[in-house]
Amino acid sequence: MVKIDEIAADVYRLSLFVPEFNLQFNHFLVKDEEPLLFHTGLRRMFPELKEAVSRILNPASIRWIGFSHFESDECGALNRWLEIAPRAEPLCSQVGALVSVNDFSDRPARGLTEGDRISTGKHTYRFCSTVHLPHGWDAGLLFDETTRTLLCSDLLHQGGEPEPLVRSGIVERSKETMREYQAGPLADYLPYTPLTARIIERLAELQPRTLAVMHGSSFEGDGGAALREFGSALREVFGEKAAAAR
Repeated sequence: MVKIDEIAADVYRLSLFVPEFNLQFNHFLVKDEEPLLFHTGLRRMFPELKEAVSRILNPASIRWIGFSHFESDECGALNRWLEIAPRAEPLCSQVGALVSVNDFSDRPARGLTEGDRISTGKHTYRFCSTVHLPHGWDAGLLFDETTRTLLCSDLLHQGGEPEPLVRSGIVERSKETMREYQAGPLADYLPYTPLTARIIERLAELQPRTLAVMHGSSFEGDGGAALREFGSALREVFGEKAAAAR
């Protein structure tokens, strides 16, 4: 069952919990003149997500389908959404479009570079290039300049099925999950590169009020401070390992 919560003005969190992974998969729908879906979900999730979207708006009206990087939970159901939304256009980084998406997708993607903007009507989204954060050289995020909501993919990842929106404690939860992953087969889940701290600071300088998180609770409050704290946690958990490997 998909749970729906409005986490910022016109921004809906569509959450599906998968017990075998002990993980929420969150998808974000922006209700506007040109609706935006961020994260398509896995292919097998499509029927449930389509039904959830239909409770908010007509799925055929979706105009933009965005995601951070080429991975199944980010864009696995892309072509299913393109089938039912005739005006929909995929949004991803220029690198992502060139190396993966334009071959995979039934319609070509709009490849974005740092600072590019799109308007959905009342909302304006800025593309933020985040190479290798959270994963891959094609990674990027979207920042809603209207509501100051950062659609931040796997950043601040938390396990379990926590509440939709919190105002504290999110970094501690994320750090705990990263520690758990580090002890198992997902030890290299988030790479820590020489660019990581610089990218985190660039995102923090946007001063987001809402952090729309793909796995776990979203956050409302001083998003810049939360991102800087998360950056310190990333350095502590993964940075030391990266330094030791050099």
